[in-house]
Amino acid sequence: MASHKPRRRRKEESLTPKNLESTVSKSQQGVSSPEFPLAAFLWPAKKSTSQWVILPLVLMAVGLFRWATGFWGYSGFNTPPMHGDFEAQRHWMEITIHLPISQWYFYDLQYWGLDYPPLTAYHSWLLGKVGSVINPDWFALDSSRGFEEQLLKVFMRATVLISEYLVYIPATIILNRKLGRLRGVNSWESSVALVAILMQPATILIDHAHFQYNTVMLGFALASISSMLAGRALWGCVFFVAALCYKQMALYYAPAIFAYLVGISVGPHLRMSRLLAIGLVTILSFAVCFAPLLLGSLYDYYRDISAFTAKETPLPPLLDHVPIALNENSWYYPPLLQLTQSIHRIFPFARGLFEDKVANMWCAIHTAHKLSNYPLGQMQRISTVVTLISILPSTMTISLFPRAELLPWAMASVAWGFYLCSFQVHEKSVLLPLLPMTILLGGDGGLGTEMRAWIGWANMLGVWTLFPLLKRDELRMPYGVLTLLWAYLLGLPPTSLSLYFGRQSKNGGLKIFTKLLHLTFYLAMIAWHVGEAFVPPPEGKPDFWVVFNVLIGFAGFGICLLWCSWQLILRSGMMDDYFGVRMRIEAAAKKKKQ
Repeated sequence: MASHKPRRRRKEESLTPKNLESTVSKSQQGVSSPEFPLAAFLWPAKKSTSQWVILPLVLMAVGLFRWATGFWGYSGFNTPPMHGDFEAQRHWMEITIHLPISQWYFYDLQYWGLDYPPLTAYHSWLLGKVGSVINPDWFALDSSRGFEEQLLKVFMRATVLISEYLVYIPATIILNRKLGRLRGVNSWESSVALVAILMQPATILIDHAHFQYNTVMLGFALASISSMLAGRALWGCVFFVAALCYKQMALYYAPAIFAYLVGISVGPHLRMSRLLAIGLVTILSFAVCFAPLLLGSLYDYYRDISAFTAKETPLPPLLDHVPIALNENSWYYPPLLQLTQSIHRIFPFARGLFEDKVANMWCAIHTAHKLSNYPLGQMQRISTVVTLISILPSTMTISLFPRAELLPWAMASVAWGFYLCSFQVHEKSVLLPLLPMTILLGGDGGLGTEMRAWIGWANMLGVWTLFPLLKRDELRMPYGVLTLLWAYLLGLPPTSLSLYFGRQSKNGGLKIFTKLLHLTFYLAMIAWHVGEAFVPPPEGKPDFWVVFNVLIGFAGFGICLLWCSWQLILRSGMMDDYFGVRMRIEAAAKKKKQ
């Protein structure tokens, strides 16, 4: 009988000044102290406490903040007839558990018709089934519209929390640890970064206050990055397809992922087998996600159940413009109808260039020059070209230097390009570029002065642009508490100026331009809040303060795009030769002077 071989214990991590320099500072007397409040909170766990003790405590703490946020209102509360995102998510649970699958994307499209990819529909079906066991009235077909019972709110809030803890939280923990180990970050500092990432205010406010399930999609995206870092590109494809099939907004990351996969397949020499495997796995993953919808429509066809729920329902444009004649009585027609209708619903190009007031290029231009005067098709083409130009430097860089540790930088840069320049942007889409930026807190120097200043500034600006949306939902209080708490924990303005003027500023060496830039925006955000609260807008201009929010946010996000793109280029090594030549020229010039 083979003897039991005990698992080897990991070597005790060194907590030297070198790998703690971003969170710990030393006084002249040699006494160590934390650089910012979040590090101070976790200071007792720095040496002796097991990380397996810290993790459950962290998860309980961040969960408590999420649940407490849910005590406030939500999108569309007491605002009939359409209510808001809360009602949309509830309504999708209602229709998916009561209607044949072939009717999901056709049923009463004027009242929150399903317009997300199939994984969202399956998720809604599962949650609706569970909820209907508790109380069938919550999801009764048609008669439950606008239902706002308190227990329903508790159930819906719980589904967001559970979904997040099943997908987003594990993906964040795994990726944070991978980034830390890749760059030699000790486990205590990784725990500090994990708390900072999970306490990101924008994500909590949108999913747990306003009400959505964005963290499911974001979790799949993080799982894709983790797989790439582990060298499992095929699993990365599977997880990224899952993100796309849950929410189409994951397309913001698609060019960066595509460029990286092309880069590892064709450089330094063509790997045809890898390229074919990536293509095959991607196609199969999409097929698996759409299979229940397409096979279900075929099953409904054999049961004589029509997909059309109204007599005059138009055909999907994609199907209506097929150049060949289609037999509506053939077996292939129902799946083709479902596929084209779902694509039409997922990509609503007819809605317009942007919705509401959003801090991107087109809304900013629209404040001075009305873009609604131009044909919609023309604006679609222009926005596509401008978006491609904005993401070109990042996609080219990650394809030429396809290193997995550069993926968060590329994804952040590309997502900023999409947010600023693409078609049909929502305010909530700012979560997509903020996530890969925030996850970099767990990398080498992520909690250092420069990285913390830039990532913190981007997050504070991002959540600030969400304020008009949150104000409509009566969410001022959770906005203020979570935003100021995050700023306090990371030592950011307006709660602290130590990053810019204190000991950290001297040690980290923030450039004077960076200080002036960030502090100007912080002052603008504070001044805007004071003006919006106490100064009424001019007569005839009810959106005066919202427009200012858009213009300031657009300018700041443009800087975020430039910073992420430049950091990606620098870290790729592309500029090493240039800087090497420049240093040699400067050295030669000094010798001549001597």
